[in-house]
Amino acid sequence: MSKKIFKFFENYIILGMDGLGISIISLSLIFLATTLGSALVFFFKRNYSARTSSIIVGLASGIMIATSFFGLLQPSIEESIVTYDQTISWIPPLVGFILGAMLLFALDKIVPHLHKTDREDEEGIKTNKINRNTKFILAVTLHNVPEGIAVGLVCGIALNQGSQASIIAALTLAIGIAIQNFPEGSAVSIPLLNENVSKPKAFLLGTLTGIVEPIFGVIALFLASQVTFLLPYLLSFAAGAMIYVTIDELVPEFKEAGDGHAGIWSFIIGFAIMMLLEVVL
Repeated sequence: MSKKIFKFFENYIILGMDGLGISIISLSLIFLATTLGSALVFFFKRNYSARTSSIIVGLASGIMIATSFFGLLQPSIEESIVTYDQTISWIPPLVGFILGAMLLFALDKIVPHLHKTDREDEEGIKTNKINRNTKFILAVTLHNVPEGIAVGLVCGIALNQGSQASIIAALTLAIGIAIQNFPEGSAVSIPLLNENVSKPKAFLLGTLTGIVEPIFGVIALFLASQVTFLLPYLLSFAAGAMIYVTIDELVPEFKEAGDGHAGIWSFIIGFAIMMLLEVVL
């Protein structure tokens, strides 16, 4: 049954798409997932328990690490081998990866943000002109930027090549990001209830954290289609940024939460889901 479903999906949906169509669908999907996740705030009266939060963050972490490797680093290495001489083909993935991590590190030091509304671990330039809720929103927004870039770059490859493999790769990455965006949207909106933010406003703020993804996705898509020789650098750049965010923000969060082992197993499940998508699609 599962093979028949996949065959139908492959023959009648994927093959009917072109690079532009899959780009529109992919960028819309990741934003829609955040929006739907944020809408869960209307069904809750209080914040998640520590264990539930650990599971959500662990799942997101596993998906992001798997996405960074299967969806970004591996294609970066493959594109670099095709584009550059074999003796220097290792340079673009390495340089891009390090630069991506360095950019997120710099933003961490500059942009005032707060990883959790109920903690005092503020990062970036210290200022009292921005309230706690805004700093919390900024932290999640920074987290979402490399995700949008990642999807945009892979969509750019699909737009350039137009092959079935590139279209499937773009859709796979978008599905993986969307899976982790759904609980992530709720992880933004629901904690705001503890800060006396109304449910409609919490929903709006949660949704707005995801708007940067299609915006930066379109920018990345344009770059990928115009400067193809830089594509290996750009793909590994997005991977470095995503891995930095995951290690800096998400892994410590699910380890510190009420049940660290639940977060670890959730991480493994998230990684396995993304790996399965890559293999099946």
